[in-house]
Amino acid sequence: MIRPLICLLAFFFSVFASAADAPLPAKDKFYLFLLVGQSNMAGRGVVEEQDKVVNPRVLMLSKEGQWVPAMDPMHFDKPAAGVGLGKTFGQIVAEANPGVTIGLIPCAVGGSPIDAWKPGVFYPPTKSHPWDDMVKRVETALPAGTLKGILWHQGESDSTAELATAYGEKLHDLINRLRELVKAPEVPFIAGQMGKFDGVPWSPEKVLVDKAHQDLPKSAPRTAFVTAEGLNHKGDKVHFDSAAYRELGKRYAAAYLQMTK
Repeated sequence: MIRPLICLLAFFFSVFASAADAPLPAKDKFYLFLLVGQSNMAGRGVVEEQDKVVNPRVLMLSKEGQWVPAMDPMHFDKPAAGVGLGKTFGQIVAEANPGVTIGLIPCAVGGSPIDAWKPGVFYPPTKSHPWDDMVKRVETALPAGTLKGILWHQGESDSTAELATAYGEKLHDLINRLRELVKAPEVPFIAGQMGKFDGVPWSPEKVLVDKAHQDLPKSAPRTAFVTAEGLNHKGDKVHFDSAAYRELGKRYAAAYLQMTK
């Protein structure tokens, strides 16, 4: 009994090692995408069997900094991390670009306001430094590939009377800092809409933050806005359900492909 068990464990370890150490494509054929924001970028959907199916041309940077096949949950910000939009996005972009491998860099932090995405800022709820931690992951990822886009989903934590009015200015500053970080002044930046769920009214502050997202294509070059119209929440009136995250990933991918066709 012991010997078969040892053989089985050895098999699984070898599979894991081969996945983690798989040779990467040439740098110009490895398209990298940065996933940034709060919990609706990290994903809080229930993981189903389809979310565990991997595509050999869609990888993610693991918590340990290794390139592994993308599988939900991709993020590790909180124990609640689940299905998000990133994997679906990566699969569609890979399908549209034969011969290219997609590399996703998960960096979102649940609950984080936009002010947490500045150098040196500590975010107590997750005991992390969202910006500084992201910088380390970007520095790990960039030597292997070419950054092709930044995906942003955030805003709920800034939809307050104290923060909403300054959100637009802060968003433009963030975009500039991210582009400077990755040394790509024209890299596409795509912002997704906060959940617009039936029976869940928006406050005036949330409308203001949403307007900053919607106005991006008119006020900042190489940006796009993705609507969340018609998508459902998971029962908490805040986070999308698994099907909605997959649909949101499709919408982000459509926006990216439209921008780069």
